[in-house]
Formats: sequence, C-alpha cells, structure tokens
Amino acid sequence: MRFSSPACCLLFVAFSFLAANAIAQGNGRGDVTDERVINAAEVEPGSWLTYGQTFKEQRFSQLTQINTDTVDRLGLAWTRQIGDYNMRMQGTPLVVDGIMYVSNGWSVVYALDAVTGEEIWSYDPEVDRSYIRLACCGPAHNRGVAVYEGKVFVGTFDGRLVAIDANSGEEVWDVDTWIPAGLGRFNITGAPRAAGGKVYIGQGSGESGHRRGYVTAYDADSGEVSWRFFLVPGDPSKPFEHPEMEMAAQTWGGEWWKYGGGGTAWNSLVYDEEFNSLYIGVGNGAPWPREIRSPGGGDDLFLSTIVSVDVDSGRMNWYYQTTPGDNWDYSSAMDMSLGEIEFGGEMRKVVLQAPKNGFFYILDREDGELLRALPYTDGIDWATHVDMETGRPVENPDVVYEVEPQWIMPANSGAHNWEPQSWDNDLGLMYFYYHDIANFYSLDEGFVETGEYEIRERGLSLGWGEGEYRRRLIEEAGPRPPSQAYIGAFDPITGTYKWRHELESDYNGGVVATRGNVLFQPEGTGDLSVRDTNDGELLWRFRAPGTFRSTSVMTYAIDGTQYVATMMNGNRAIDLGGTVLVFKLDGDHPLPIPEIVQAVVPELPDDVYSLEQLREGDNLYHAQCASCHGGIGVPNEVAIVAPDLRLMTLDTHSNMEDIVIEGSRAQQGMPDFEEAISAEQLESIRAFVVEQARRLQEYQQQNQDAIEAAANEEALNRA
Repeated sequence: MRFSSPACCLLFVAFSFLAANAIAQGNGRGDVTDERVINAAEVEPGSWLTYGQTFKEQRFSQLTQINTDTVDRLGLAWTRQIGDYNMRMQGTPLVVDGIMYVSNGWSVVYALDAVTGEEIWSYDPEVDRSYIRLACCGPAHNRGVAVYEGKVFVGTFDGRLVAIDANSGEEVWDVDTWIPAGLGRFNITGAPRAAGGKVYIGQGSGESGHRRGYVTAYDADSGEVSWRFFLVPGDPSKPFEHPEMEMAAQTWGGEWWKYGGGGTAWNSLVYDEEFNSLYIGVGNGAPWPREIRSPGGGDDLFLSTIVSVDVDSGRMNWYYQTTPGDNWDYSSAMDMSLGEIEFGGEMRKVVLQAPKNGFFYILDREDGELLRALPYTDGIDWATHVDMETGRPVENPDVVYEVEPQWIMPANSGAHNWEPQSWDNDLGLMYFYYHDIANFYSLDEGFVETGEYEIRERGLSLGWGEGEYRRRLIEEAGPRPPSQAYIGAFDPITGTYKWRHELESDYNGGVVATRGNVLFQPEGTGDLSVRDTNDGELLWRFRAPGTFRSTSVMTYAIDGTQYVATMMNGNRAIDLGGTVLVFKLDGDHPLPIPEIVQAVVPELPDDVYSLEQLREGDNLYHAQCASCHGGIGVPNEVAIVAPDLRLMTLDTHSNMEDIVIEGSRAQQGMPDFEEAISAEQLESIRAFVVEQARRLQEYQQQNQDAIEAAANEEALNRA
C-alpha cells in the first residue's frame, strides 16, 4: 500500500491525530507509560518510544510516506553535531511527543526538536573518562537512552545509571550500578530498558580484568534496587545470591571465580508484557578459552544464553544456551525481537535472535522451547549443526584450536553482532546484515607452556596468544580466509533467504524496514542506503563525510512528515565530530563537505633503538594500546577513532611518561597505565611508534602524488 493512495493518506492522518490526542492527554514531555508503548504500533506509529521502537523490539515501521516511489526525493532535513571524533556514535534516537532524545559516546544526553534539530536541553553526566581503559572495543560508545514516566534514563560509560527530568534536563537521581560481588569496575554501553515501573541495566567490559555479569532492576521513581540477577556463579565457598547460581555452579570447573567468568549483559534486554518477563541476552566467557576459564567444566551457565526472568520477583522462568561452554566469544547479547509465528499448525509467541555463532534461533517465549535453530550463514567452521533433540550445537571435531591454532569462522566479532535487525511479522522475514570473517584462535603462550594463566587488570584479558608469538602462529597457518558481508531477508523457519546481496564493507550498521517497502541501512562505507524490501535492490544512497560503522537507524513522523534518522561517526582526518543526520522527502539542508587532508608525520625524535627494544615495544603496543589507537602492521577489527600515535609531536614525545603513566590526560579519555606499564616498557612502546612513524613518513615522501590524487578522488566521491 503506497502513501500516495487516498486510503493510505487517510490512515496516516488518522495516526497523526491519535498520536496528537495521546500527547495532549499526557502530563508533559517524556510521558511514556507501559500502555502507551504497548499500543504504539497502532495508535502512534510515528513515535519511536523505546530502544527497539516498542517492547517487541521488531524495529519494523508502519510509516509509508517514504516508499519505493518517493525515495529518490530524500534529502537532509537537519543535522546536529553532538560529539567529537574521539567516540563511536552507536545510539538509537528516541522520538517522543516531537522531541528527539539521543546520547553521544560519552553518555551526554540531548533533547532536540525532532523537526528542526534545535537543542532544548542537554545533560552531561561528567563521565570519568579514564574508564576508557576498561572498554573492550575502542573509545567511548553508548547505544541510547530510555524514556519513561517523565524521565530519561542513561547508562553511563563509567558504570552509573542516571535519571533525568524529561522536561527540564535536570538530574533526578544517579546510582552506581557496580557492586563488589561483580568484581572489577566496568563500562555500560547498552541502552537501558524501562517497563513495569522499573529500569533494567547490565554492564560490559567482559574482556577487561575480572568480570562477573549481572542485571539489576531499579525502581524508576527512586532508583532503589528492586532485584539483581547474577548471570555467572561466584565463589562456591560463599552463599549463592539466588538458587539459579547454585545450579549454574555445577556446570563450571576449576576455580572460575578467580577469573570472574564473564557473562556480562552488555546489550540486549527485552521486556515482554504478555509474560511479565525480561529476556536477557548474556555475553561470552572470560577469558575466552574454556580450558583456562573452566578446566574440566561443562556448559558454564549462563554464558552465551538467553535467560527469561520474572520482572516482579527477579527469579528465572527459563533459559536456553546457544553456545554451551563458549570457547570463541560467541556472545548471545545480540538484539532480540518478539513475534508470533505459525509453527506445527498453531500460533506460537516467540523470541528471535541471530547471535554471533552463526545459527538463527526461534524460542517459545512462554517456556523457552527451541523451535528452530538453522544457520543464517554458510561460513560456520566451529559446529556442523544444532541437534534438535538435545538443543545443542554439534562441535566440529576437526576445529579445535587448543590442539591446533587456526583460522575459525565466525570470528569473535560474530557472524552477526549487536547491530539492530528488523522483523516483518506479517511476512515472517528478518532483515539484517551479517559478515563471514575468520579469526585466528590460539591459547595464551604462557598457559600452553606452564598450564597457568594470570589475568591482566586492564586491557584485553582474553587468554589467547599475543604479539610475536601470535604472529608466528598466524604465519604458519597461512593468510586469513577472504571475508564478505551481506544484507538479506531471512526466513528463520526454512533457513533460506528471500534475497541476499553482498556489501562493500565488512562492518556495517543496523537496519529498519517499513510498510513502504523500503529498508534503511547505514553502511560502513559511509553510505546511508535504501533498498527495496521485495528484492533488496538499491534504490537510493547518500554518502556522508563520516562513517556509519556499527551505527543504528530509525524513522518517525511529525505533522504528516516522515523522517529517517541515523548517527554518523566522526572523521578525525577532517576533525569532524559525531553527528545526527535526519532526512525527509524534499529535504534541502546543506551539509558542507570538508576537505580531506592527508595527515603528515611531524618532526620525529632522532633517537636510535635496538632491535630487542622495538620487538618489545611492538608486543606491548598491541597488548596495551591497539584497542583504542589501532593496530600497526596487524589486522584490526575495531573502528578506531583515537589519535594515531605515529603523528605525535616532539612535545608529546617528551611528555609521554606524564601522559601515559601519570594520567595527565585522563579526563580527555587517556587513562593512566601506572600499574600496567613501567617507564622502561613505555620507552619501548615509544621506540616502536617512532620507528613506525619513520616508515610512514618515508612512504608519504615517496608516494606524495598518489596520496594527493587519492584524497582528491575521495573528496569528489563524497561530494
């Protein structure tokens, strides 16, 4: 049904009237209630009230003004820069009563006029930026806020949950979600969920130090703890927090509690009003190799699991583990959608998820029964299939990296990661992107030789090989298998695609499909693409001056006009910060395209370094620095936005000890490494960086003409 038809126009006007009437009856901005969210799809489809649009988190819009006939008229409606380039813009904007609520990478919340982009208020939680040392995947990021009963809730990068008055932008309450039983401090990057009078939040940082995951429910009015559900058992010599932990402890081996175990709920939390449940997507184990984390153990519950918890009592209803004894970082913290599917001649209420491990799962929401588990990618090495009798994946006996270090697919970034999916319940199709990327898996060298492993307090405490040891193993194994990303319309009952197309970039953003037969996706190339949901053919494309890697997209309507909004990552090459981009039909808002300038290596120190010092610096740099500043000479899967250390000035070189060890720039996001790096080790890191800068400088001098031509071509393409 096209918006251009009279019937569709009347329907759109009726929706707008009902939404306006609901707003008029509210008590002010942010007046979101359970009933309003439950009825949103029918009453106010132009709103986007929660992270996944409604409690079902289907991210499928009923709006039709932008459709296959009109999409070529899309243009920018407005833009608003809300961050710098030193962060990742991953949030889903919410639109409630004409106001857009959005957060940047440092958890700063903005209330913007959703028609013009004008700022109404902003709230800065003043995040302790030294917490960047705990981030698994690069600099600061935040996936969004919750709006509920007149308040805006945000989980901060330094582990707090904050309630903000939706009208004034003033702080209502601020609680620290960390407790000692969860072991070390952590980041929060996921969006909170609010329903049933409560706000729910988990945490991240599963790869940094000692972590034991849990989810906490807070009273939405007071911030008091309603309940807390642990996801990994603690020290069995101490009382278990709740019966589920005593049961889970029977599935672990060794002394897992000394490592923490992992199991953080860093992304997906879905409320189900029909069963009064919260579905928790649980993360991976830490360290990754189960031989280190849980030797002699079993399934290691509740790692890589979907857990259903009663929202009133905080007690478990059921669980289903997608990857028992997780050994590869095959987290189940990916987005989940709720729907209804005809199965075996009857309608079943289901939860749908495509976690990292490459299989697509359909579970009964009432009891967790596994209904389907079919591969959504051909690129699965670690398992052959899921046994429907036992509900367990059958691991491939020829792919055991404890015995033979090797390339395995999917990689730790998963076949599908957290990037949002879109579920068309009428057609029974899930729209999402995935990628076939291999990762090289091996055990930590020290553990291989001694059988002992000591977790690091900061940095990536994975338990896999690092540095020269790892590179030698990779060289022996051969080159990484080729990678490819896809966008498709997947039928989870048959395990087939209605259509599927290759993407240019391996890492891309999430999607939203609409009743107008269009699918919006921000791509890693820096393109916002619109495809026909019938066949996936590209209809329209906008090239941005920043990137859309691991970003989100949504659509809303106000006063009869449909908008599409996404978050653009910044571009450090042109000092462009993270920006909200909003489109509409016949939009003509200008977006200046800055000149792309090739960064030139500044004057370098003339120190001479030994080969031994350079090798040590190489290992230390990639162990301690690369997660934020990027790998040098090795593949890196993280979207890097922190400064390139090869471009340091002489002044920065001379102050490196003050910056890195003493923490003089902690509040700019560069934490101190006093406990992790000695002055002698820092000098080795600096030696490695200087040597790499010299190589880059030599390359630039020898290839200046080609570099300038490439920069000019890129600027022309983006224009």
